[in-house]
Amino acid sequence: MIPRATYRLQLHKDFGFDAMAGCVPYLAALGVSHAYLSPYLKARPGSAHGYDIVDHGQLNPELGDEAGFRRLSDTLKAHQLGQILDFVPNHMGVGGADNPLWLDVLEWGPDAAHAGWFDIEWDSQRRYLHNKLLVPLLGDHYGIELERGALQLKYDETEGSFAVWAYDTHKLPISPPHYAQILGTEHAELEQLADAFAWLPNWRLQMARRANEFKPQLATMVRERADVREALFSRLASFTGRAGDGASWRELDELIQKQYWRVAYFRVAADDINYRRFFNINDLAGLRIELPEVFDHAHQRVLRLVKEGVIDGLRIDHIDGLLDPKGYLNRLQRRLATRRGPGHFYLLAEKILAAHETLREDWQLDGTTGYDFLNQVTALLVDASAESAFTESYAQFTGERRGFAEIGRWCKLHIMDQEMSGELNVLARDLARLARQNPRTADFTQSLLRRAVKELIACFPVYRTYIDSTGELDGADERDLGWALSQARRNETEIDPSAFSFLEQVLTAKLIQRPHSGYSRQSSLRCAMRLQQYSGPVAAKGLEDTAFYRYNRFIALNEVGGDPSRFGATLAGFHRANQQRAQRWRHSMLATATHDTKRGEDARARLAALSEFPEEWARLVHVWARILRGPNAQAQQGADSVLQPDRNDEYHLYQLLLGSWPSELLDEQQCTGEALQAYTARVRQTMLKSMREARVHTSWAFPNAHYEDAMGALIDTGLIGSRANAFLAAFLPFARQVAFVGVHNSLIQTVVKLTAPGVPDLYNGTELWDLSMVDPDNRRPIDYPLRTRQLHEIDTALRGDRSALMPQLLRDWRDGRIKLAVVASLLRHRAEHGALYSDGDYLPLPASGPRADEIGAYARVHRDQRLIVAIALYSRRREVDGFEAHTQVPIPEAFGEAPWRDILSGRAVSAGAGGLDPRELFSHLPVAALVSP
Repeated sequence: MIPRATYRLQLHKDFGFDAMAGCVPYLAALGVSHAYLSPYLKARPGSAHGYDIVDHGQLNPELGDEAGFRRLSDTLKAHQLGQILDFVPNHMGVGGADNPLWLDVLEWGPDAAHAGWFDIEWDSQRRYLHNKLLVPLLGDHYGIELERGALQLKYDETEGSFAVWAYDTHKLPISPPHYAQILGTEHAELEQLADAFAWLPNWRLQMARRANEFKPQLATMVRERADVREALFSRLASFTGRAGDGASWRELDELIQKQYWRVAYFRVAADDINYRRFFNINDLAGLRIELPEVFDHAHQRVLRLVKEGVIDGLRIDHIDGLLDPKGYLNRLQRRLATRRGPGHFYLLAEKILAAHETLREDWQLDGTTGYDFLNQVTALLVDASAESAFTESYAQFTGERRGFAEIGRWCKLHIMDQEMSGELNVLARDLARLARQNPRTADFTQSLLRRAVKELIACFPVYRTYIDSTGELDGADERDLGWALSQARRNETEIDPSAFSFLEQVLTAKLIQRPHSGYSRQSSLRCAMRLQQYSGPVAAKGLEDTAFYRYNRFIALNEVGGDPSRFGATLAGFHRANQQRAQRWRHSMLATATHDTKRGEDARARLAALSEFPEEWARLVHVWARILRGPNAQAQQGADSVLQPDRNDEYHLYQLLLGSWPSELLDEQQCTGEALQAYTARVRQTMLKSMREARVHTSWAFPNAHYEDAMGALIDTGLIGSRANAFLAAFLPFARQVAFVGVHNSLIQTVVKLTAPGVPDLYNGTELWDLSMVDPDNRRPIDYPLRTRQLHEIDTALRGDRSALMPQLLRDWRDGRIKLAVVASLLRHRAEHGALYSDGDYLPLPASGPRADEIGAYARVHRDQRLIVAIALYSRRREVDGFEAHTQVPIPEAFGEAPWRDILSGRAVSAGAGGLDPRELFSHLPVAALVSP
């Protein structure tokens, strides 16, 4: 079933199955058709998001038990709501003690039953990692943590097994053949069992089975006989040393060195990691989901829920992390076809598209999760005429004159050098091995190819290309690859240019198209597909999680899937994107906020409104800086700059404040007390994350406490400290202006999302104002009782005089009820006219007249159903003068002369000879949604 509209909910231990079930009546009353749930399979304890799954076959016990889940499912069905699940096929949570597959690999190494399920490089070029798995979880160097006693050998009385525990949290199993070293020879019966464990390698493929026979024998002996227990724990004591005495830990160190894992300082991962991670996160290990047995295991529970009719759709997380996205989708659709009943199963993928990129036509999907739409509607709200003013203001305040493309390239290079170097080294090694298969390329060294690969990926204009095991590359991929190669050749001039030609041959599969080439087809395609799999995470970390925090010209544009160098968009471009979606991806999701967005949807809309105030902004940032730093603020960029936040971070801060400033704190008399203190703490948390993500003055790996404290002090000074009165007096009047224009933008964004081609999604409470900042701020608890009460009050009021109510709600905009009223009104109309929205055509209605660029209008048409949507952009321009009489919104002749009614205000709207008069159309609201009675 195709959803009519979805509502994304973030489940966690404080908002589990029963709590969500209590919200279901509200969701149904609001008008959505599907609950869209964050991952709820078993994750690591304490997970706030559910993406660190440790067992695909179980529900997350922190959310509730099986009965609680069934109660939720039954409640959804009772209210005629479907369920969409966010599913994670790319990786699993590791570390801790909860992932049995990972623990199996740690215990048995390359001989483990599940060793091939993860992308592990057992034949590492680091010889000390040969047949070992790097476990980079220590907070300091191995020897230091060993001497501190952070690593302890423990016995599991239930299993009869041994493991080293790091910080009493992370379990590192001892491989059973080495139990002999622990059991010793002091006790005769323990010595006999030690010999049995030591003999295990002679059983070869039966080792694990035989070990599982010996372990219970050990457990029984220790449990039932005091002499055995005393002897065992005496042996365990010999593996515990004295703090600070390195020699006393030698026996434990010798045992650790023999294991299939190498526990290490977490910073070692950047260079020596030998398993694929999710981005650069050590405790998320990549799964080889392309293997049928891994696929079947990971999807077992989900496919059973599909067969039972519990799940109506899936969102596939991070599809670019998969080795073969198309192959994965094909296999998934085949499995779904054998389990689902009649009707359409809704399938989306989280895919970040570049501005020029389109979703693959041969992917069996309904669309993306909506980042493309999010950035299109944001660009529509930005006044493109202000670009030069904001560029100059940014350069003057910060001294930064580089463009985003240059910064983005350097950030990707930084990530590859500093945080994902290990993966790059493996790629270069495999490419060098491939090159040696033919004399013509045998002299391409690993170092040379590493440099070439690094520059090529830094220049990629998209996240990745998609060659697969067939060796076919489509035209779009060839175009993007060709562009990247040309840029890489231009940038990297000190290496043999033929290295780039070799990479081109590999990535297009031309290398293996010639007969008798000498190159292994499997090796060549594997290199190409692994390089593709690497380039996506580099782009995400380099751009979204680094460059977006360095290039602060206008942070409304610094959004997932966005391009901060593209300042605004044309109405024609916006219409073209909607038409393309209506023609090919009409069921793609329309999102304006997600759990991963950098800013809440209304914070972003408010920041887009800032583009209408270029002169005021350019002047006021200097005023605010003088208040916070003193009269010599500009001069302080010199000698004292290391003691204070730099101007780039400060420029980011002022935009952050404007975008996220709570509506209830916009008046000076209200801007005090606990509410301001709480907001200040949130700003500090967000700026801390932003500065660490930027990786300039501080970072997650190497925090700079002095710099971070300086930013915290600057924030406190302006909001709750000695200069708060002066700063707020200079800040709040402008913040109120921008906030009101931002309200208009928010209503436009909301109406477009709920009426454009696609399936609109509401994220976690955003039916009221969403002025949140980046996670974890955007995952704060949602007050559903408040929303339920307000929806009931609005429903009651809407049954009265709509035309008087909506302007009143707009005047009282700070409580957010105007947004809730718009959302509810349009969702109810979608429910009554489903085919109009799901199957209707999209017709642009270009306005005419001197102010035509300020009006966006389009029609949705399905048979005899018609909807005209009109939005009034750039509302600040109309503070001085309104629309002129000659500006008109046309109505197609085919629509005839039928009367029109605005769904939102309830008013009758008449059309003249030239169409609709915007002075009448927007007299109540900056948006209108017209239907013919």
